[in-house]
Amino acid sequence: AAARGAGGPLAGVRVVEVGNFIAGPHCATILGYYGAEVIKVEPPGGDQIRVFRNVDASGTSWWWRSIGRNKKSVVMDLKKPGAQQAVRDLCKGADVLLENFRPGKMESWGLGPAEIEAVNESIVYTRVSGYGQDGPYAPRPGFASACEAMGGFRYVNGFEDRPSVRPNLSMGDTLAGINAALGTTMALFAKQKGNAGAGFQVVDSSIYEAVWGIMEGVLPDYDGAGLVRSPSGSTVTGIVPTNTYPTKDGKAVVIGSNSNALFKRLMNAIGRPDIGDSDQYDDNQKRVEHQEFLDNLIGEWTAALTAQEVLDAV
Repeated sequence: AAARGAGGPLAGVRVVEVGNFIAGPHCATILGYYGAEVIKVEPPGGDQIRVFRNVDASGTSWWWRSIGRNKKSVVMDLKKPGAQQAVRDLCKGADVLLENFRPGKMESWGLGPAEIEAVNESIVYTRVSGYGQDGPYAPRPGFASACEAMGGFRYVNGFEDRPSVRPNLSMGDTLAGINAALGTTMALFAKQKGNAGAGFQVVDSSIYEAVWGIMEGVLPDYDGAGLVRSPSGSTVTGIVPTNTYPTKDGKAVVIGSNSNALFKRLMNAIGRPDIGDSDQYDDNQKRVEHQEFLDNLIGEWTAALTAQEVLDAV
């Protein structure tokens, strides 16, 4: 555990983490990486990540040793008034309170923003949920799988001729945790600068909004041109060449030569400088028109080599 006052840009910052699973705890883990002292309040039996997936000989999840690092844990049953008071007492000397329960749960325990501000007028109150603290979807459970769909990521991920797929990760949770950490540090910075209104601050990070935030040009393209981005398999719509190509040793390599200069270098590497020098392919828009030809050309080249030979060549 990182001692208060240890090195790092957040040294001297005390965080009280109240939550379970991934999104909220990931935020606190990031803050702990950079020197914050994190006091994690766990329910009886501990955070469920302690026993998720693969465990060591002691029955502790290997994953826990990552997301639980740099934290000081204490067990409290927040349904009990004594535990609720203990959290309020912890907040008196804290800089941040972090929670990721369903909206309204902290209020039902007497630990909502109003109660915490009453004991510490300068604390940053960071909240992570599926759909935010207000609005029609706020009461819904916030699981990454559904929120990734709501944020649009699942729609564009996969292949057009089959149902969408998910990466084998809880990406939405991690993104919301990153956003929460960013919001928390900005709030702390505003307080340090003495900005107006930077006393008691609430940071509201939602999983679906964090996913929506990485959708790049999907909304501008639809708003400006009515274009709906569709799944594109292992490629990216509108950028050529970028794809996954097979090799003769049964492996695959990912090649992205998105810029004009990189494309020319790739064509030289595969022995086709004529294509690299041709004005037919000298910018991305032109290459998009010839995507199938270029992907087949590159794929035929990689298929004749081992993965290492491809890497060595490029």
